[in-house]
Amino acid sequence: MKDLCCVGHITRDKIVTPRKTVYMAGGTAFYMAYGINHLPHDIAFQLVTKTGPESLDEVARMRQKGIEVQCFESPHSVYFENRYGLDSNRRTQRVLAKAAPFTMAEMQSLEAKVFHLGSLLADDFPPEVVRFLSTKGRISIDVQGYLREVRGENVYHVDWKDKREILSCTDILKLNEHEMAVIANSKNPRTVALQLAELGVKEVIITLGSYGSLIYADNRFYEIPAYKPREVVDATGCGDTYSAGYLYMRSLGADYAESGRFAAAMCTSKLEHNGPYDGDYATVIARAKTP
Repeated sequence: MKDLCCVGHITRDKIVTPRKTVYMAGGTAFYMAYGINHLPHDIAFQLVTKTGPESLDEVARMRQKGIEVQCFESPHSVYFENRYGLDSNRRTQRVLAKAAPFTMAEMQSLEAKVFHLGSLLADDFPPEVVRFLSTKGRISIDVQGYLREVRGENVYHVDWKDKREILSCTDILKLNEHEMAVIANSKNPRTVALQLAELGVKEVIITLGSYGSLIYADNRFYEIPAYKPREVVDATGCGDTYSAGYLYMRSLGADYAESGRFAAAMCTSKLEHNGPYDGDYATVIARAKTP
């Protein structure tokens, strides 16, 4: 039995910023696995992914780093192009290739207290897969992929048709300030959090970029500050890094506010360089304690 199991595709990413263009692996699965692996190994973690042949070398590298990975086969890996302007909170995307969705058969043997579903595209996790996993453990979802409709190679934000069914068996939901306007037609994070709670979500986490984040759980709001980075180098994967820090701390028994502050501080550390989080745990703890 794992404390935390992340299920999601490892992607091939082309990241374009005003400073440079970088080619690397990515996706929720990638950023969460490396993020958790750079924290003290006090929880049992497993990554379940599905890739094309072109990403098998990346899977091998992750295993060499000590990450437990179960990998299923797909004809292709997801291939994203992410373009950032001067505002690192905004990006445009293209999808150059898609991977096969996860299936019920692939989920049968998994055992975990929490399953984090790192959706990248709307069809990654059919509703029956989410329902099945919810009978085995708590469900945590990053909403981003459910709101992405691919037309040609371009990505458009749309609400998703199975929202009520999936949210009814979701315990933890993370979304950002742009996604909340799509999912709830509101720019007020407190209004959105209350709407999602009415649909059954137990812990609602809304990240607000440089304005911090908001957590709603047990009928109470928790305002989490953003910690200023020394330099913004690469924002790709910051939301996934936040989820890694939050779920790690919650798995250790930390409360909502402590988990949120740790996640925010970990996210800031990741912002300061390219690639997944590989920061110093003590530095994150110290930053999280800063008022």
